[in-house]
Parts: sequence; C-alpha cells; structure tokens
Amino acid sequence: MTEHAWVEGFSGAVTVCDERGILLAMNEKAAQAFSEDGGRALIGTSVLDCHPEPARSRLADLLENPRTHVYTIEKKGVKKLIYQAPWHRDGRFAGLVELSLEVPFETPHFVRDRP
Repeated sequence: MTEHAWVEGFSGAVTVCDERGILLAMNEKAAQAFSEDGGRALIGTSVLDCHPEPARSRLADLLENPRTHVYTIEKKGVKKLIYQAPWHRDGRFAGLVELSLEVPFETPHFVRDRP
C-alpha cells in the first residue's frame, strides 16, 4: 500500500487545498460528490469559485484566519458532518482539509469522562 492509498478507499469525502485555496487533492468519494462540477478536473482551481455566498466568504475567512470549522448539512436527504481544519507543513499553515462524512439523522452522543 502506498503512503496515501488509504484515503482513496475511505468512505468519507476528503478534499485538500493550499493556503491560497487552490485544490490540491481529493479522494474518490470527493470526486464523485463534485462530479457535476468537474470532479478531479477541479484540482488546480480555487475552492472559492466552487462556493456561493455566504459559504465563499466563510471559506475565505478560514484561509485568512486558519482555524477548525465544524457543522452539519442536509443535502438530497442525506445528513453530513463537514469538518474543515488547517494542515501545516514545516510548522506553517499550508491550507485546509475538508472531511465530509455521512451521519445518521439520529446520531448517538456519548459522554466518556474518566474517573
């Protein structure tokens, strides 16, 4: 298995952009999710061009002020957890990773405090 082969078979969509918002990579699930917009042909383009307002402005702010942004959406009857977080190279902000994971509408929540 190559170093990053696991991400191709991962059941969630994984998208990676650089610090300017240029798409660097997406796994097969992400390519399928964005197939109507071009799929992997979007690599090399700006993620900002793929988002309408107000999502575009929020994403631009995440690139300017790197931090984790987590929320859920419903699209075509499917609930998804969207997890956007900075990634770093040599200790410097290098861009954002977005995970899009399908979750059940009724997701159990557990509190696991250790005594």
